[in-house]
Amino acid sequence: MLIEARRSALLIVDMQERLMPAMDGAEAATGNAARLMQAAGRLGVPLLVSEQYPKGLGRTVPAIAALAPTGGIAEKLSFSCLADPGWRARFEKLDRRQAVLAGVEAHVCVLQTALALKAAGYEPAVVADAVASRRPDSRAAAFDRLRQNGVEVVTAEMVLFEWLGQAGTPEFKALSGLIR
Repeated sequence: MLIEARRSALLIVDMQERLMPAMDGAEAATGNAARLMQAAGRLGVPLLVSEQYPKGLGRTVPAIAALAPTGGIAEKLSFSCLADPGWRARFEKLDRRQAVLAGVEAHVCVLQTALALKAAGYEPAVVADAVASRRPDSRAAAFDRLRQNGVEVVTAEMVLFEWLGQAGTPEFKALSGLIR
């Protein structure tokens, strides 16, 4: 599937204060998620951020929270964002068929959200370089399972170029600094 800005929503899953320090590859995942958030803002791609039990796991890390739209961060208790009725209602209101996912942990909340989206008839894509887990083998197993279930595993740069579609546009010029 081609990831299109006009059909996509960006979902940032549980990038929280008490989780991120334990993640293998946290810095890269946070940086790539932030790049996607900046591009989404410029291209009109709606964005939702989830927080898993923030009372225990803290709030969204500042680098991500600063890029979230007002009211764009929603709490949940279910591991899958889609299993939480309030979160699901917020997502469905966006009226987008494609969901681009970044966040943690790859093998828990990101995986369960992507599989639930696929089962519900959406087109999820998990951004490999914008997700993390505590252990690299858990992250790798998540990617294997996602692929086996027909979920796209992509990179942040793939998403950026697909959202842009072509060079020479004002959007491309504005976002070219995000592509390194």
